[in-house]
Formats: sequence, C-alpha cells, structure tokens
Amino acid sequence: MYSEIQRERADIGGLMARPEHREWNPELIKPKKLINPVKASRSHQELHRELLMNHRRGLSVDSKPELQRVMEQRRRNQLLKKKMEELEAKRLQCPLEQELRRRQQRLDQLENPPEKEEEHAPEFIRVRENLRRIATLTSEERSL
Repeated sequence: MYSEIQRERADIGGLMARPEHREWNPELIKPKKLINPVKASRSHQELHRELLMNHRRGLSVDSKPELQRVMEQRRRNQLLKKKMEELEAKRLQCPLEQELRRRQQRLDQLENPPEKEEEHAPEFIRVRENLRRIATLTSEERSL
C-alpha cells in the first residue's frame, strides 16, 4: 500500500514537471472524500475504540452483568403473570358478578344524568343568557 502511494506521487510529480502535460487532466484532480459528521464526533470515536478493545480482549459487547439479566427476566415474568391473572379474572367472572356490575352501572347512570347541553356551551353563550336574565329582571322591576 505504501509503495502504491509513492508510485502515485511520483506519477503526479513526473507529469506535472513535464512541460507537455501542463494542460488540465481530470485524472490528476481527485475529489476529496466528504467527512461523515457522525464518525468525526468524539463520542463515536471513543465508542468505536472501546468496541475494538473489547473485541481484542474477547469480551462480548452484549454481555450484561448476571444480576442485571436475572432482574430483567424476573420483571418480565412478573408482568406476564400479572397480565395472565387479569385475563383469567375477566374470563372466570361468574354470571352473578357480571349482572351485579351491569345493574350498578345502570344505577349510576340514573343517579348521575348526562350533563345538560348548556354546561357544554361556550362561555360567551352562557354569559349572554345571564345578561338576558338580568335585563328581564331589571325591566320587570321598573314596571313595578
């Protein structure tokens, strides 16, 4: 590889030195390679250096401490068990519990009727209604 670079330099130097090759030659001007900003970053270089060192030592990159792996596995198992228990509870509800729950929902709906449309109306409409009521009250007071 070193000898190839020397040959290229010698060729370029020799061509440029000769007077007959002074005109522009596209082979002599080679475009420079653009720098990748990710690879140029210091953090990327440090991570790459660390990966190379680990590879040389024979350490696996993905290896985690045993305690951490065990704890993650335990958390996953607990979440799976919890989900399975919830599904079982939903599946195994007796018909009496289901009927009681439906009845309770109906009672709640009857006790708390849906809110009126006025409460969902924009504020300026509510203020306008209040002003009308006040205006009618003052006109009635004047007539008395």
